[in-house]
Parts: sequence; C-alpha cells; structure tokens
Amino acid sequence: MENKEEFLEFAISKFLKFGSKRFTLDDLAHEMGISKKTIYQYFSSKEEIVLESLKYLLTKVQNEITEAIEKEKTNPIQGIIAIYRIGLDNLKKFSPSFLLGLQKYYPRANELFNEFRANAIHDCVLELLQQAQINGEIRKNVNLALTSHIYLNRLEYVLFSSNNLFDQYSSSELLEHLVINNLRGIATQSYAPNLS
Repeated sequence: MENKEEFLEFAISKFLKFGSKRFTLDDLAHEMGISKKTIYQYFSSKEEIVLESLKYLLTKVQNEITEAIEKEKTNPIQGIIAIYRIGLDNLKKFSPSFLLGLQKYYPRANELFNEFRANAIHDCVLELLQQAQINGEIRKNVNLALTSHIYLNRLEYVLFSSNNLFDQYSSSELLEHLVINNLRGIATQSYAPNLS
C-alpha cells in the first residue's frame, strides 16, 4: 500500500455505500488488488480501518465547512445554509446501514461521528445562529439552542428514519424544506426574504 490517504478514501467510499459491517476486509483487499496481509501491516483491525477512514472523511468535511463559514463570515445565516448544503451533499453518499453499523459494531467510530456532529456542526451552527440574532436577522424571542436541537441537529435520522429521503428528493429540495424553511420561520421579517 503506497498511499494511506488513497486507501482510506477508497475504504470509506465502500463502507458508506455498502455498510461498514457488510463490506469485508476480503472485499476491500480484492477491490484494491492487495492482500489482507498488506492491510494488516498498516492496520490492526477492521475497526481501526473504519475509524481511520471515517476520521479522514470528517476532516475533509470539516475543512469544507471551515472554508464555507469563512466565505460567508458577514452573513451567518448563509453560513448555516452552506454548512447544511455540505452536510447533505456528504450524507447522500451514506447508506443507512453505514450509520446502523457504526452504532452496532464500531463504538469508537460511532463516538467520533457523534462528537463531530455535536462539536463541528451543532456548536458551530448555534454560534452562527447567535451571531445572526445579534445582527437582528433572527427574532429576539427565539430560543436558539432549542431551535437548533429540534430542527437542525441530527438530520441524518430524519433523512434515513423509515425511507432514505435521498431516494425521493434532491439535496436542494431537502435543504429547502429541512433547513431554509425552518430558518425563515425564525428570521426577522426584514431578513426572511433574503433566504435562499
């Protein structure tokens, strides 16, 4: 294995598509044209591969989010929309079985995913909501923590609850209905028309 980064990117793409439990190390080795012995020279277990490949993906997503926030630093609500656009674009690559597999078989990777969602997404979005409220773009009487928790946190469970909503709707439709419409509901009358 010459490039660990390429290996992790390939591994996470397969885990996301087929599920972390269902896609085996034999499958991974076969598709990469290497032996399992080669994989075990770099990783001690499949759990380590799942964890490291998920870290790789989340680092890429975090970098996209940081860049989007910087680009929208004068408009916190547009920053929130950009975060969820990035999130939806990445979540549509997930099979529901991937998240279930993390919960059931890979507790360290599941904890990493939950920490990312809590720290990188929830805290960041809440900070942007607070800035928007200070700017007068969100009504003063809105409880931002509660709003974030109810409407903007844990979207993956809404998206994958009974049916995969990505099979029925485009990312832009989901963004409009799950995020933008909720932001319109808390925006001041003067700011609401600017949401898109």
